[in-house]
Amino acid sequence: MEIDILTGDTLREDEVVSIYKANNWSSAQKPQALLAALNNSHTLLTARSNNQLLGLANAISDGHLGVYFPHLIVHPDYQGMGIGRKLMTAMLQRYADFHQIMLTADIGALSFYETLGFVKAGKTVPMWIYAGGDH
Repeated sequence: MEIDILTGDTLREDEVVSIYKANNWSSAQKPQALLAALNNSHTLLTARSNNQLLGLANAISDGHLGVYFPHLIVHPDYQGMGIGRKLMTAMLQRYADFHQIMLTADIGALSFYETLGFVKAGKTVPMWIYAGGDH
């Protein structure tokens, strides 16, 4: 399967919500806000095959020093095929010269992110005010 990693892609609400629902992410319950958030990201990358959305990643950044990757998501039917790695590798290349590159990882994804060079953030503790479930 040929997978294209795209920037500047046009997302349809139904295809985005489908992937988020398939992964049980609570942001699927707010489709208009989700789409607006993704479209207003500093960077939005999509993974497609034959025009089908398989996954996406986004970045929030000041454009100079810091970047945060809030979402890396791949449809469960296509996980384990290297799509998430391709998306995150492209993000890391784009922000390679930044001083601080951050994300919050689910416990099950720690080893994946560690293979990409991420480490636990010293003595910091993630904190949030959050209206969703785990996602």
